[in-house]
Amino acid sequence: MSNWRKSSYSANSSDCVEVGRGVGIRDSKAPATHLPVSGEAWSAFLRHVTRITQR
Repeated sequence: MSNWRKSSYSANSSDCVEVGRGVGIRDSKAPATHLPVSGEAWSAFLRHVTRITQR
């Protein structure tokens, strides 16, 4: 079991992405399934997103 967190960009909408530490990501409309993501891959993703949004 993981603590899933809703994206801060989702506001109060039910259409959102959730992140589970050490587990992966999932769509809040389909919580039974998730996409496993390693810690290294998640860190690389965040670095990339931060880099392209700071341009």
